[in-house]
Amino acid sequence: MRKIVLTSSMSLDGYMEGPDRDISWHRVDDELHQHFNDILRGTGAFLQGRVTYELMADFWPTADQDPDASATVAEFAAIWREKPKIVYSRTLERADWNTTVVRDVVPAQVRALKEQPGGDLALGGARLSAAFLRHALVDEFRTYVHPVLLGAGTPLFSPGSAPAGPRLVESRTFGNGVVLLWYQRVGALRP
Repeated sequence: MRKIVLTSSMSLDGYMEGPDRDISWHRVDDELHQHFNDILRGTGAFLQGRVTYELMADFWPTADQDPDASATVAEFAAIWREKPKIVYSRTLERADWNTTVVRDVVPAQVRALKEQPGGDLALGGARLSAAFLRHALVDEFRTYVHPVLLGAGTPLFSPGSAPAGPRLVESRTFGNGVVLLWYQRVGALRP
């Protein structure tokens, strides 16, 4: 069965984005970006909220056409375009780039999605992640902690949203100081 993997960057003080949705503090260099590409290439689909989808759709569909784009950026543009995407939104009427719009997080529908063949499902977006956590639908957490203190913004986990006692699967420090903390929900199966 596929797993739902909450994949997110976070500041050292726990924010996934700064005020006004600022993510300019992310320290994504070629090493980290290649890691993201390697992980997300095998993903079965991206599960995103509207805000995250619109942010991604504003840049990634044509990012590889920029002559100054790095090889890792160009590679991810192709991954993002081709990968199925499910956007959870009550306001978005339509979406392009291999995207399906779903109105609500319905646990039975998400469990059925997990039973379909294919790679794990990459979950992103603050509000959507909170909804999945409320329904105990997240199996793993890949949290990339950036050595930055923001002091304000959108917290990755709202009070009471994270399951108690997830098990550490792996940690890794990248050359730019970002640390991956990969946790598995207790009771989830490791591949």
